[in-house]
Amino acid sequence: MKIIVEKDGELLDYLYNNLDMPKKRIKQYLTHGSIFVNNTKTTKYDYHVLPGMTINIDTNAKSKKTLPFDILFEDEHIIVVNKPSGLLTIATAKEKEKTLYHIVREYLKSKNKFAKVFIVHRLDKDTSGIVVLAKDEKTKNNLQEHWNEYVSLREYVAVVHGKLAKKSAHIDQLLKETKTNLVYVSHDKEGKLAITNYKVIKENDNYSMLSINIETGRKNQIRVAFNTLHHPIVGDKIYSSIKDKEPRLYLHANRLKMYYPELGKEILFETTTPNEFKKIMR
Repeated sequence: MKIIVEKDGELLDYLYNNLDMPKKRIKQYLTHGSIFVNNTKTTKYDYHVLPGMTINIDTNAKSKKTLPFDILFEDEHIIVVNKPSGLLTIATAKEKEKTLYHIVREYLKSKNKFAKVFIVHRLDKDTSGIVVLAKDEKTKNNLQEHWNEYVSLREYVAVVHGKLAKKSAHIDQLLKETKTNLVYVSHDKEGKLAITNYKVIKENDNYSMLSINIETGRKNQIRVAFNTLHHPIVGDKIYSSIKDKEPRLYLHANRLKMYYPELGKEILFETTTPNEFKKIMR
């Protein structure tokens, strides 16, 4: 199905107003990566379209059983994916469908209508990278109950503002949370211990690219750690006072090593560094 845009607007609204098609179906096409604007696939509801642009909808794409992001591993018990930045892991009161959980569930159900999926761990909406999901409750419970025992490596790559005086360091902090869900460093010996290790792998006049390994999995742990050091992560609109023009948070979960009981051995899941990170460091 091919459409020539005649009026500017947001993609979802434009299609809904100009097609005889339920909004839910349009959302499904977006979710499954079936819509292309000027031959570029987009899954964003609010993608801005302009007069003259061409929209193509591959109405057969849903039957092709694809996801709009990479699958790193899949078997009968788990599926491991590379979550894009800007996508919630699970639903909130405001957003039910545009989540990692919903997209993966629909993908699995397109292959088996009885399929189920369970979130094992989460990443922040703004953080991209490796997420493990289970296909049955027994596997989910086992992985969650033994997560700290099974997982031996949780590595991130990030770009922060400025040059760090110490090119590698170990950061111990006690973290607490405000009533408005913001995380901060506690100085009264109360709070949850957060352990963050980093190493500078590249730097230029404005930014530093870091390899970060966390020993604990606290909420917003990495973002708070580097904001405390006065080197906030690029694109952090919550904890940084620096007004960035970058469209995303430059934090990506790139390596995860875990013992997988079904195979009886450790597996290392890896992704490449996002292109935006490489570009800003040139």
